[in-house]
Amino acid sequence: MNMPLSILPGIGLTDRQMEQLEALATALRPDQQLWASGYLAGVAQARLSGAGLVTETASAPAGAVGEASSADAVTLTILYASETGNAAELARRIEARAQGLGLKASASDLAAYKTRGLKDEKLILLVSSTHGEGDAPEPAAGFFEFINGRKAPKLEGVRFAVLGLGDSTYEFFCEAARILDRRFEELGATRIHERVDCDVDYEEPAEAWIEAVLEKLRADAAPASAGAVNVALPAAGAALASAIHDKRNPFPAPVIENLAITGRGSSKETRHIEFALDQSGLVYQPGDALGIVARNDPALVEELLELGGLTGGEAVASKGGEVSLADALSRDYEITALTPKFIQHWGELSASDELRALSDAANRAALTAFMKGHHIVDVMRDYPVPGLNAERLLAGLRGLQPRLYSIASSHLAVPDEVHITVSAVRYDLHGSERTGVASCFLADRIKPDDFVPVYIQHNDNFRLPEDREAPIIMVGAGTGVAPFRAFVQHREAEGPQGKAWLFFGERNFRTDFLYQTEWQGWLKDGVLDRMDVAFSRDQAEKRYIQHVMLERGAELFAWLEEGAHLYLCGDAEKLAPDVHEALLSIVESNGALTREGAEEYLRDLQRGGRYQRDVY
Repeated sequence: MNMPLSILPGIGLTDRQMEQLEALATALRPDQQLWASGYLAGVAQARLSGAGLVTETASAPAGAVGEASSADAVTLTILYASETGNAAELARRIEARAQGLGLKASASDLAAYKTRGLKDEKLILLVSSTHGEGDAPEPAAGFFEFINGRKAPKLEGVRFAVLGLGDSTYEFFCEAARILDRRFEELGATRIHERVDCDVDYEEPAEAWIEAVLEKLRADAAPASAGAVNVALPAAGAALASAIHDKRNPFPAPVIENLAITGRGSSKETRHIEFALDQSGLVYQPGDALGIVARNDPALVEELLELGGLTGGEAVASKGGEVSLADALSRDYEITALTPKFIQHWGELSASDELRALSDAANRAALTAFMKGHHIVDVMRDYPVPGLNAERLLAGLRGLQPRLYSIASSHLAVPDEVHITVSAVRYDLHGSERTGVASCFLADRIKPDDFVPVYIQHNDNFRLPEDREAPIIMVGAGTGVAPFRAFVQHREAEGPQGKAWLFFGERNFRTDFLYQTEWQGWLKDGVLDRMDVAFSRDQAEKRYIQHVMLERGAELFAWLEEGAHLYLCGDAEKLAPDVHEALLSIVESNGALTREGAEEYLRDLQRGGRYQRDVY
């Protein structure tokens, strides 16, 4: 997991210091390493500036960081509900920044938070993403059930603030954060700062919210902290930005392989893509995702420019300085999916009553339906704006966000590499072919030896059991099988493990059996104990993965009773609810339980980390 330090000669460290530093780096998780690096940078900055760590007072031992004021301070609890890792990353950022200001702060995942302690909290910041159409992130579902139930405690005396992450193309934008904000107020808590709902390009509004909230907390704590000099951390690890590859500073990874793994005649195009990570410092675990920083289709950029009457050579401002409009549209802005922001903006530019009506809050369902059936180019074509300039076009667009793909490899099996499985998205809309931004960027325009900016998105809620002897049941359809390739690779590399059972579903056996020879090899070698497949279009009546699970229900339930961990990866809209319904039926019939009993059985598995889902 953690890479050994390579310390440059001549840095001035003693042998003992080098041993201590290497031991610390090995003991810490990657997120803890990042926090520690920022902390050390802050300490160094304070020393170099001559500020020192803390002024000596009667109650503060020399060398303590802000201890004089924070020993009896109220703890700032940062609770996060995260699906893909963005809320978790922001919560850890808040934690580090707050501690850098001398505040007591602790970040906790709502998936593991002990609800009985909620009534004793005094200061809470909540960071929550929203999953799908207004749902809470799956790992935090238990907390949402608790906070909305009769057992939720009164929260008078608690101060709180909420930061929401979401996608404005969904009807119930940031609904999970809204629920938390509303419910904490209903329970008597006092709001420190107004909730902010962030779209997928969340960095700037989230940073402004963090700054505003921490400034209020710092000001509140100021009278008690007189005489102490606190170490202020760089806003986002700026002191070490060049050494850390993450979403804000991705690594340009060389492409090793880019292969189609569906057969000739398949109705789908699925690709296996390998990247080299040597010299990147990036580490990952099975269950993590790879962030891909894609570029928009050049043909789509040209179409937008033509519809706007623009050349593409116009100079515009970007985060990296002045660039051409064509470059900005290619790499900086989302130019495919419609958003409420663009519709409202274009309604004003075009003076369209229809678009203006869609922006009315009462028409949210109509707006959502319109966005699903149209892209930006459709609106620009149907509602032309004469005399458009570059600035007015960009004002309606949101930032282009990286896309996440489940990692399909184990670093133990392929050191210095990372693999993903990508299905190229292609479909017809209004008589023209449309393509997925990242999937077709990878499928059509990226070849071996090209460089693609990447980073690791950690997912602590989709992990192999700590007990290596625990059985695992993996359920994946299509590219949802990717993390299970990583799971099995990892178990093979580690050595003897508990039993493993894979359920896999796709369209056709002959063309769509992804990684077939690898699964068969693992079955032969005993790394994989069982594999059941469902190919939906190989017979007159479609047969899906949930049907096979029901057929094997007695054995599947027996595995669960033996302590098996069950994993599901794939489509959230259809696969996830169908598989969940099949599991309820299996538990109900084989466990002699009522429907309510079966639901509680699965909730217990989820609470215990034995039923984990990575759905999208």
